[in-house]
Amino acid sequence: MSSHPERWSLGSKLALVGLPFLLLALLATAATLWVSWQLDGGAAAVNEAGRMRMQSYRMALSIGTGETEALAAQADEFELSLRTLHSGDPERPLFVPWDGTVRARFATVEQDWRGFRSRWIDARPSVLRTLRSDTVDFASHIDAFVRSIEAHMARWTALLHLLQMSMLAMAVLGAAILIYTGYLFVLEPLGQLKQAMEQIQAGDFDARVESTTSDEFGTLADGFNGMAEHLQSMYRNLESRVQEKTAQLEEKHERLESLYEVTALVAKATSLDELAQGFAKSIARIAHADGVALRWSDQANQRYLMLAAQGLPASMVDGELCIDQGDCHCAVVSPAVGLRVIPIQSMNSPPLQHCAKAGFETVVNIPVHVHQRLMGEVDLFFHARVTPSGAERSLLEALSSHLAGAMENLRLNSLEKEAAVSQERHLLARELHDSIAQSLAFLKIQVQLMRDAVQSGNTVEIRQVLEEIDVGVRESYGDVRELLLHFRTRTNTEDIEPALATTLRKFEHQSAIKASLSMQGQGMPLSPDLQIQVLHIVQEALSNVRKHARASQVWLEVQQQPAWRFEVRDDGVGFTPETDQLDETHVGLRIMSERAQRIGAQLDVISTPGHGSSIILTLPLRPHPMTVQPRDSHAAH
Repeated sequence: MSSHPERWSLGSKLALVGLPFLLLALLATAATLWVSWQLDGGAAAVNEAGRMRMQSYRMALSIGTGETEALAAQADEFELSLRTLHSGDPERPLFVPWDGTVRARFATVEQDWRGFRSRWIDARPSVLRTLRSDTVDFASHIDAFVRSIEAHMARWTALLHLLQMSMLAMAVLGAAILIYTGYLFVLEPLGQLKQAMEQIQAGDFDARVESTTSDEFGTLADGFNGMAEHLQSMYRNLESRVQEKTAQLEEKHERLESLYEVTALVAKATSLDELAQGFAKSIARIAHADGVALRWSDQANQRYLMLAAQGLPASMVDGELCIDQGDCHCAVVSPAVGLRVIPIQSMNSPPLQHCAKAGFETVVNIPVHVHQRLMGEVDLFFHARVTPSGAERSLLEALSSHLAGAMENLRLNSLEKEAAVSQERHLLARELHDSIAQSLAFLKIQVQLMRDAVQSGNTVEIRQVLEEIDVGVRESYGDVRELLLHFRTRTNTEDIEPALATTLRKFEHQSAIKASLSMQGQGMPLSPDLQIQVLHIVQEALSNVRKHARASQVWLEVQQQPAWRFEVRDDGVGFTPETDQLDETHVGLRIMSERAQRIGAQLDVISTPGHGSSIILTLPLRPHPMTVQPRDSHAAH
């Protein structure tokens, strides 16, 4: 046999304590049920015997009154009750608790019944003097039989009460024993464990739980002791770990501060020189470098220009202001992408030795890439031998990436401004060509006609030409004023209504034509670029009204939902869109169509000769920002 004690689980212990009480409870319950069954059967027998007494009186009453028709049935019913008491009823709990007294008295009842039946039922005498006494004697024997059953049931009832009291006492005793065993096996180990946990929480890592049992609490105590030992071991090394984690957090904090500093510099820099000088100062402080050089290369990476320097001797800056590829350890195109550490003193001297003369021992070269293309490099100079850690390498490469993105953004912004200027000049040239140039060409023709009329001396023709020249000059003057109006128009970033109202007021002042504005619905605000294009189209439509419509009133109706819709309507002479829009006098329609196409909008022209015209501009439901062309010149003024 094994020398180790048998391991009893907590459940086994509790089951061993509770099993006897469970078995006793089951036995007591079975006995109680059996006694109750006996009492139910006896009670049913008492009821049945009582019914026999009632039946005897009924038969005596039938004999005494002479109603003998039901007498046979009543006798059969009495016989059935006797058989039921003798044999019991299997369909219900009815049986007589037989003993000597009960059997004797039941035999007396049976004997009395045979005599009573033979004398009064079978014989049916005419003299009834003794019927009453015989019936009373017969009923008294039945009562004696019932009392004997009740006496027997009284003993069973006493036994039932005894069993109930025993079950109560057993329940109280079992509860007490279970409470004690629960305290002994559960509460006491839990209390010890709780006390040890409180000691651990108070900082006493020497606290242990005594393991005296082999059940689950013993296993829990062993686990708790192991955990306490582990915590004690961890606590002993906690200070060094905290210092290590603190150093890591400080390193990460410095890294974040460095990235934030460079990000703020990138966001604020507005020129390449400001960005380069600021970045050189920042990275010198971040990397604790003794000197910094920021070089930018040409397209072929053959020449490197020094954009900014920090902490370098003036002779070195002047000597390396622009160097060729290969003239220095730094300006070397390497297929390897990433940071390089160059030990200056241990390498063969290149043609340029400014860094060695300045006393630098180590150069950290960080390439600057934009879209996988080498754009330049950042050189960090140190008077001592330096080997950056992995975190420092990652930080320096991230800073160089920020620099590359910022320089690329400056280049793109410069290109965008150049494109905006070119677009503005193109727009100005197109506006001049489509408006004033047409008028000047007309005036040139009229001047030639004036020369011919003057040479011929035709006074009438001279007067007509002068009238045409006067009309042309006034038309050119109006076009110039209209162009100035276009270029001075301001948009509102939230609502286009003020700009439209201003445009109509200026139109009324120029043309003396009454104009009204109607806004319907509530829609999403238009972007400033889109507002400019809409205003140009509206202004061009008003210009056509002023030039050609001979109208007395103009209506501008704006519908904001479900899509933006602008309608310029007049009560002028009208025209036929299918034929007149190609006329040079209606170049405004072509201008408006081109603007509408640029913003993805739909332009509809509705006009009937003699009934006015309508220009309808409908914007797309979701205008895409890329469909809007660069802003026209007046958006920059």
